[in-house]
Amino acid sequence: MSRKWEGIWLGVASAVWLLATPFAGLAAILSPMVFDPHQNLLNPAAWIAFFLIVSFWAVCLAAPYGAWVAYMRRLKSLPWIAVAAPLVWVIAAVATVNFLPE
Repeated sequence: MSRKWEGIWLGVASAVWLLATPFAGLAAILSPMVFDPHQNLLNPAAWIAFFLIVSFWAVCLAAPYGAWVAYMRRLKSLPWIAVAAPLVWVIAAVATVNFLPE
């Protein structure tokens, strides 16, 4: 992929995560609902899910920044690893939420 197209696709991926940031903030505000069933207060999976959900907005902001810094320094694969971090964060959060009782 040429450097021009790499910058365009990195811009698209960055825009997606920056547009997801307000929704991540809303999820952070609603994240204490993870502990609504009383047995979840002692559930380690609930605490992991809580911290993943609360910190997702910061990852949505930091990932594009780190990706563009790596891109401007002409590093090869690090921008794509950085911009994929929120996707990994979402997968981890969904995986831990599946272990919570209903």
